[in-house]
Amino acid sequence: MFTVYSDGGSRGNPGKSAYAIVVVEDGEIVHEHAEFLGVHTNNYAEYRGLIAGITKVLEYKGQKAEFVMDSQLVIKQMTGEYKVKSPDMKSLYDDAKALCSLIPDVRFRNVRRSQELIPRADALLNEEMDKH
Repeated sequence: MFTVYSDGGSRGNPGKSAYAIVVVEDGEIVHEHAEFLGVHTNNYAEYRGLIAGITKVLEYKGQKAEFVMDSQLVIKQMTGEYKVKSPDMKSLYDDAKALCSLIPDVRFRNVRRSQELIPRADALLNEEMDKH
């Protein structure tokens, strides 16, 4: 079982943006990554983080994964509670859904920014933005 903690952020909305992921397998961190995205919205960065996390689980050939984020919007869109209204976000949502369909058992969970490994992901993305 993989647990992926992802976070995206922007300084300004839109503004300098980045995402970070922390991938955990059986309680151990197996991968961390952050990437600067340029000037984008916070929601764009959140989706890019989710897509990066899904892609990493697929690289590990994971069959079961939980994606944990502090973005209630993205989680509720991915679970079907909210519709994706923004045309800009629709293609990212479609990409995330298509990638998720390749993992047999997928779950999504929303947590507060201060919980679990979300602070680690937040610190990584802020370090990445500080470099640019």
